Amino acid sequence: MLTILGFAMIATFLVLIMMKKMSPIAALVLIPALFCVFVGKGAKLGDYVIEGVTSLAPTAAMLMFAIVYFGVMIDVGLFDPIVRGILKFCKADPMRIVVGTAILAAIVSLDGDGSTTFMITVSAMYPLYKRLKMSLVVMTGVAAMANGVMNTLPWGGPTARAATALKLDASDIFVPMIPALAVGLLAVFVLSYFLGLRERKRLGVLTLNEVLVEEKETETVLVGSAGSGSAAAKSPVTTGGSGSGTDAEGTEDDERFQALDPDRPTLRPKLYWFNALLTVGLLTAMIMEWLPIPVLFLLGAALALTVNFPHIPDQKARLAAHADNVLNVSGMVFAAAVFTGVLQGTGMVDHMAKWMVDVIPEGMGPHMALVTGVLSLPLTYFMSNDGFYFGVLPVLAEAGAAHGVTPLEMARASLVGQPLHMSSPLVPAVYVLVGMAKVEFGDHTKFVVKWAALTCLIILAAGMLFGII
Repeated sequence: MLTILGFAMIATFLVLIMMKKMSPIAALVLIPALFCVFVGKGAKLGDYVIEGVTSLAPTAAMLMFAIVYFGVMIDVGLFDPIVRGILKFCKADPMRIVVGTAILAAIVSLDGDGSTTFMITVSAMYPLYKRLKMSLVVMTGVAAMANGVMNTLPWGGPTARAATALKLDASDIFVPMIPALAVGLLAVFVLSYFLGLRERKRLGVLTLNEVLVEEKETETVLVGSAGSGSAAAKSPVTTGGSGSGTDAEGTEDDERFQALDPDRPTLRPKLYWFNALLTVGLLTAMIMEWLPIPVLFLLGAALALTVNFPHIPDQKARLAAHADNVLNVSGMVFAAAVFTGVLQGTGMVDHMAKWMVDVIPEGMGPHMALVTGVLSLPLTYFMSNDGFYFGVLPVLAEAGAAHGVTPLEMARASLVGQPLHMSSPLVPAVYVLVGMAKVEFGDHTKFVVKWAALTCLIILAAGMLFGII
C-alpha cells in the first residue's frame, strides 16, 4: 500500500506542476501533507517535517550564502574574462549560444557545486537568450544536463556516496568511468548543437548591434504611434528582451542585460586578484573538506562583502540585489523538506525501493550492473541521492554479488542517472537554475526529461561498450 501511495504522491506532484495547476512550493508542501493523512500518519506530520527541515537546513544555508558569495563575485567582475571569452565565441548566433551554454556549464561544474554552476551560467547567458528571444528552457535544459554529467566528479557527491555505501575507493570508481562520462558530455555538446540549429532556423543570425538597433526602432514606433495626447505618449515605453512593452519587465531585462556591463559601478578591478584567490581558496577548502560547506560560504560571503564593499549601505544594497534569489531558493528547499520528510518518515521510500528490487527477474542476476544503470534513472529522479546510494544501492549490490557482479561495476553503473537527477524536484540547485532564468519548473521538466534520459542511456551504453560496467 505504501508503495502505491509513494508512487501516486510523486506522480500527483509532477502532473500538477507540469500542468501548472500548482506552484512548486505549494505542491511540495500540500501534496505530501495530504498523502501523509491518507497513510494514516497525519498526527506525525509535524515530526516528519521537522526531520526533513533539519536534514536540509545545512543545504539551505549553503545555498543562501553561496548565492550571496557568487552574486558578489559576479558584481565585482571576477567572471567577466571567462564570460567575455564564451560570448566572443557565441556572438549572436543561436547555435553558438546554446553550445556555449553547455561549455560554460561544464567548465564551471568543475567546482562540484550545481548552484554555483547555474548562477554563473545563467548570469552570463540569460541576457543573450532574452535579447535574441531564444527559448529559455533550452538554456536551463542544456545547463542541467552538462552539470549532471560533471556532477559525477569525486567531489561532486554521487561518487563519494557510492564509495562510502559500498566501502570502495572513489578513484577506483571514477577513473575507469571517465571514457563513458566523456562520451556523455560529448552527447550533451552534440545535442546542444542540434538544439542550437533549431533555434537558429527559428530566429536567424543577427549581431548584438542589430538586435539593439531593432529594439530602438521598435521603441520609437511604439512611442510615436501612441499620439501626443495618449497615455502611452505620456509614459515612456521600454522594450525588454522578451519584446514586452511593460515598464517593469523591460527595466528588469535591461538590468539583467547590464549584469556584465564593463562600466557597472560594482566593479572592483583593483581587487580582482584578491577575489580570485579568495574563490580558489574557498573551492580548495570545499574540496579538501577543511570546514563544512555552509560554514565556508558563510565566511566567504562575509569576507567578500566586507572587503569589496566596506561601506554598510553598499553591503545592504548588494544583499538586497540578491535577496530575491535567496528567498526563492531557500523557500523551495524548505518546501522540499516537507516532501522528503514525508517520503522517508512514512516509509514510502523504503517500500518503493524494496518493490523495485523484488520485481527484478531472477534471470537478470548476472546483468545486475545493467539493471542498476537503468534503475538509476527513475530512482535518482524520484528520491534523493542519499536515499538511492545508501538505501537502494547496497541492496542491489548484494543481489549482484550473488551472481558474480563486482561492487565496483555496481558503483559505476549507479552514476549513470546523474544527468537526469540534476533536474529532479528534490534537487535544490535546480530551483536556482529555473528561478534565475525565470522559467516555470514544469516547462523545464517537460523539455529536459527526454533529453537527459537519452544522455544517461548513452553513458550506460558507452560504459558497457568499453567494458567498464
